[in-house]
Order: sequence, then C-alpha cells, then structure tokens
Amino acid sequence: MGATTRTEAGQLARSGQVRYHDREVETMPRDRLRVLQLERLRATVDNAYRNVPLHRARMDAAGVKPSDIRTLEHVARLPFTVKTDLRDHYPFGMFARPVDALARLHASSGTTGKPTVVGYTAGDLDRWATLMARSMTSAGARPGDIVHNAYGYGLFTGGLGAHYGAEKLGAVVVPMSGGSTERQIALIVDFGARVLCATPSYALAIAEVAETMGVDLRKSGKLAVGLFGAEPWSEAMRREIEARLGLKAVDIYGLSEIMGPGVACECEHQAGLHGWEDHFLFEVIDPETGKPRPDGEAGELVITTLTKEALPMLRYRTRDITRLTDEPCACGRTHRRILRVTGRNDDMLIIRGVNVYPSQIEAVLVGLPGISPHYQLVVERRGSLDHVTIEVEAAPGSPASDWPETAARVVHHVKSLIGITTDIVMKSVGEVPRSQGKAVRVRDLRPKGP
Repeated sequence: MGATTRTEAGQLARSGQVRYHDREVETMPRDRLRVLQLERLRATVDNAYRNVPLHRARMDAAGVKPSDIRTLEHVARLPFTVKTDLRDHYPFGMFARPVDALARLHASSGTTGKPTVVGYTAGDLDRWATLMARSMTSAGARPGDIVHNAYGYGLFTGGLGAHYGAEKLGAVVVPMSGGSTERQIALIVDFGARVLCATPSYALAIAEVAETMGVDLRKSGKLAVGLFGAEPWSEAMRREIEARLGLKAVDIYGLSEIMGPGVACECEHQAGLHGWEDHFLFEVIDPETGKPRPDGEAGELVITTLTKEALPMLRYRTRDITRLTDEPCACGRTHRRILRVTGRNDDMLIIRGVNVYPSQIEAVLVGLPGISPHYQLVVERRGSLDHVTIEVEAAPGSPASDWPETAARVVHHVKSLIGITTDIVMKSVGEVPRSQGKAVRVRDLRPKGP
C-alpha cells in the first residue's frame, strides 16, 4: 500500500468514521497510522483548547498552543488530566459541547465523592458502537450470533456499550443486565447464546450457580466466546472461566472517561489487547515522575482521545499498570497491544515494604486445590504495620477437617510467590459476597486520615 496523503488522512480525521470490519484500518502500516493519528491529535487538541476552559488554562500555564503539536511525540508537552478533574468540574465543566448538543450522559456511582459525568454526541455514540463491534469481531463474535449481555445497564457504560456494539455488528442482543442468575442460565441455554458479555467475577458466579443447578454450560449451551472486562483479572482466572464455561475468555478494556468498553480488546490469539490507535493515543509513563517509559517496560497507561467531540481527553492518567508492545500479532493487526493490566496505582497495597496488587494474590489463589476462586482481602493496621488477611472460600465438597491444611498451603504459596505473610480465613461456600458488577476485592479497615 502507498503512503496515506495528508488530504486522505485529513478526511478520515474530520469524519472520525471507520467501518468496524475495515481490515485496511486494522492492518494499516504504522507509518500511515501515525499520519492519521497526528491529524486527529491536532484536531483534538484544538477542540479541547477552544472549548474546555480547564485544558486552555493548563496549556496556557505550560506555554503550549495547539499549533505547537507538530509530531506525535509533542503530546508529552501537554499537561495530564486526572479523574478528580471531572469531579472538580461536576457536572458539565469538562465538556467541549453544550449539553443541548449531546445525545447521552453516563456517570460513575460517586461512592467516593461526586460522580464523574461523561457525555457523548451522536457522532461519539456511533464511533463507540463501531469500536465495540470491531472489538467483538476481533474476539470471535460474528453477525447473527446471540449475545447474552450481563453487563449492568444504566449509568454504567458497560451494558449499553456492549449492547450497541453487538447491534452494530449485526448480532442478536439479549439485554439481560446483572442479577437473576438462575434465569440468566436458563436463557443462555434456551436461546443458544454464543457470546457472553460480563465482568469476569460475574462469569464465575454464573458458572458456580449453573453447577449447583446441575447445568453443565459446557455441554448444555452453545457458548464459544466471552468478552470480560471492567475489573482486573488474572490468567489463572481466565483458565478457570474457560474450563467451567467451555468458551474462549477474551479481555476487553475501556473506561468511561475515555469512552467506555472497546478502547482495546484481545483478538482470538489472546496475546494482549489491541489498542485502537486510529481513535486513541497510548503512552506508558513512570507513575512517580510522569516521564515516558520505553516500550515493553511496565508503567501507568495514559490515553489521549483522538476523535471524541463532547469530551476530549488530553493525556488522561488511567492509573492502570501495564506495558505496550509493537511486536506483530499473529492476527495481522498492526495496532499496538496493551499487555494485561496487572493492577491500578490506587489499588496497590504496601504490606511491610512490599508492593502488592490484588490481582497478584488472585493469580496465586485461583487453581489451588481445596479453594474456590472467590476471595476478599482485609487490610488492617497492626501497631505501625499494615497486615492482610485473605478470606477465601473452600471448594464445594471440601470437608472442614481439611481447611487448616488448605490454609497453611495458601500461606506458603503467597509467601513464596509474592513475599508477604498473611492470615487465611477459610469460608464456607457462598460466604464471600458475590458481585453482579465489579467485584469488591479489598476491604480496607485501616484508620483514615493522617
């Protein structure tokens, strides 16, 4: 293929429209992709500067004008944006369009203060649906598939994001949302769903309830593909889900501040999330210094939107810890891959000087004999030091007489693989709370404040 001309790139940049099944875009040579990204980056920075007072004030303070962004590397000249910016400018202060020009609003739960509010134009919604359809296609979904959508609907972006993406793909959507797990299982079997959309923790809950009902979804249903996201999960949990549901478990990534689900998605090779670079610019930085990290090194993921109209985001700090790679994927897609998110800066625990992410403990727990994959970490202060207690359920059918030996085995594995000493509290089946949305993995009982 020849190089994309600036006229062609400009037309794509202004329209923001790319068909989800357009393999030319997904396999675009990287030099052409960079031309497209730069055109869209310049347009986004101009939109943010002209229409969002916060971005304009910060750029002015940093001595940066939109015209100064002449290469992709110049994105590093722009100030960061963080989640608290949306809360501080609640509800509509970050929008680049008036509210009457929007088509939809979403918001977080606001459990830690004011909710974060995000808005979409009609064009934004169409691009979102297109990218979700592209993501589903890369995961193995096809037109005509029945998609059982167990993501929560409402202000949470997961449910509607998956819903409209599946419709854009040409699939048949079952808009189930969360809850009523027994009914979910009946409909998965009766309707012959091929694709399941859910959080990974709820997918495990579906498997568990199906087993108690005597339903083997590996044989009774037609499930083949699962798109699981909205919370960090480990390779061990992937194997557990695949074994119990009989499908290919694919990781999908997104966050409301950037778009919602569909910012990146694994393909059928399950070798990292393809970040859709025609719509987003990805960086990895040192979370302490803010300096860029070389490709392949772990750090905090930073995302700049390239086609968002209502809510352009400049260098948004996701707090997610990951790595980027340009290495070719066997599927032929050329977009950079985001390797599995291992945790979040704000989820990291420092236990007696050791940095620990809940997903690390999950990777140790899942698959150990005698326990189920349901757990919670209880963090408390003992004297001047932090301590972790792991509450974990015994596997169904595991006799209580075996629990002390099982607990000792868990203590040994956590100590040898992570380097921290923990207490283990064994729980009966069903005692660890289940979640229909994002799983609550940590109960922090440490005193608040200084």
